[in-house]
Amino acid sequence: MPYRRGVAQPSPLASRRALLRGAGATLALPWLGSWAEARGGSAAAPVRLGFFFMPNGVLPSAWQVQGEGASFQLSSTLAPLEAHRQRLTVLSGLRNKNSLSGEGHYVKTTALLSGAPVHKTGGRDLRVGTSVDQVAAQASGHLTPLPSLELSLEPVRNIVDMGYSTVYGAHISWSAPDRPVPRERRPRAVFDRLYRASSLGTDPRHASILDLVRGEARSLQRQVSSEDGEKVSEYLEGVRTLEQRVVAFAERAQADRLAVAAGARPERDLPDAYPAYARLMLELLAQAFITDTTRVASLMWGNAVSGRSFSFLDEVSGGFHPLSHHEKDPAKQAQYARINRWHLEELAWLADRLAAVPEGPEGETVLDHCALLFGSGLRDGNAHSPHDLPIAVVGGASGALRTGQHLASPMHTPLCHVFVDLLRAFGAPVARFGDAEGGLPGLSA
Repeated sequence: MPYRRGVAQPSPLASRRALLRGAGATLALPWLGSWAEARGGSAAAPVRLGFFFMPNGVLPSAWQVQGEGASFQLSSTLAPLEAHRQRLTVLSGLRNKNSLSGEGHYVKTTALLSGAPVHKTGGRDLRVGTSVDQVAAQASGHLTPLPSLELSLEPVRNIVDMGYSTVYGAHISWSAPDRPVPRERRPRAVFDRLYRASSLGTDPRHASILDLVRGEARSLQRQVSSEDGEKVSEYLEGVRTLEQRVVAFAERAQADRLAVAAGARPERDLPDAYPAYARLMLELLAQAFITDTTRVASLMWGNAVSGRSFSFLDEVSGGFHPLSHHEKDPAKQAQYARINRWHLEELAWLADRLAAVPEGPEGETVLDHCALLFGSGLRDGNAHSPHDLPIAVVGGASGALRTGQHLASPMHTPLCHVFVDLLRAFGAPVARFGDAEGGLPGLSA
């Protein structure tokens, strides 16, 4: 039953997800075996789609896998996903035809998930195309508290660069051809959206979201099995730990802003140390999927032309975009590849996190019901090449996708074929999407 604000809800065990409610908060719980029993054992888990954007392309020699089909060897960049090899599909030979024109970055970023042509403008008359994640969100949004969740780790810069508004480079999600979907950068705001915790911070008696739902939590634990009761307790402890991290992050960020306003230089890169910031946002996204708060999410690790410093990595000294223009300097290439690998390490962490949460029949996990697409709008950042894009998908979308393979398509195959397959797996079937008709041969099970 879809969640509807302001409407009386049935017992937690009668709905797809158990919901704990209090004055000013709603806490969704993960899948419970007792829920399945209450529904006669028919516990079909929903498919989730995640889209993860890395700016500035890859070092091709460090990305390219060896071998095709099931007999493939992961490259050094993709090696962090080795533990999920059987759930992984590496795709090659794909491109976005409509990103061939225009400048080096903005067009290739904003059209990544739609495959649509981009209107060249430095003003407000933006136009590209509805992205695949938003097509999915429009099909399933009535079933979850949030139709979709868009996260970003960098702010939008609204200037003009080479004739294009940089708004293009800060958005991969478009709900309509002229409507980029706002991204959220603040962990506290994301937390509050996930748990609809409108009362926190305004009443000293409610220092934690758990204070608002404690009564319903106790009632639920009396209704479920002892195993599920323990799962609920562990989950609530995890929510409290996450809440503490979010609050601490917000307090540190505020202290840094005040320090900057006073003319001091903060010790951390605003809004906080980047690795901790990125990991916190991934945990929030994981919570959104685990609790079925949304089934569609995206994360932009950076905007197009992101020059973020990755000097927090031992092997790196410098910014992402400058290092992507390595001009075949071996030292710069090594650092560029290390930055690429860090992004895959973070994706692997998310996959580990989702694979650790049971869902559905014995042995299945949340990750089994996901398809997490990782990609960049560029192949080679040094040459701004949009051919043979670096694309990988983790998760088989409840068995709808073939995994454990390197699927090598003929060069210049439309990337949008993949989006047709993802939408079909999600339960929002389409005949064509962008510049592609039908799915990608070999991807759908």
